[in-house]
Amino acid sequence: MEIVADDLSGPEIARFLDEHVRQMRSITPLESKHALDLDGLRRPEITFWSVLDDGALVGCGAIKRLDAGHAELKAMRTRPARTRSGIASLLLAHIITEAQRAGFTRLSLETGAAEFFLPARKLYEKFGFTYCEPFAQYRPDPSSAFMTRTL
Repeated sequence: MEIVADDLSGPEIARFLDEHVRQMRSITPLESKHALDLDGLRRPEITFWSVLDDGALVGCGAIKRLDAGHAELKAMRTRPARTRSGIASLLLAHIITEAQRAGFTRLSLETGAAEFFLPARKLYEKFGFTYCEPFAQYRPDPSSAFMTRTL
């Protein structure tokens, strides 16, 4: 597998992210949906990576710069047919390393609180994330879980 920086210009990543946003909208109340669409991920404060397996897109993830020392994990997704195959762990380790390399000292995230998101929360816990209060622009929300870790 290969993890590459992605400029989000290709049609395959556009479809992949559209599927992600549609899935999140089907699971999460609209007022609690924080998944960024393609345009939201093209902002200069965001670094985006795609995971390729023999050239096929199988996952993605990003970080959003909140301030000089704090970044937010965004757009973590594994192709549904490939969940539980190690892609998310490989990508999360890469993102943590890249966040450290960029000089961030804290990485935080928002994920769903519903049962559907339990595997994601367990993955983040495995990588040292702990539950925290809402950060940045987030507000308390029963549909959201907030996590953070020091880098």
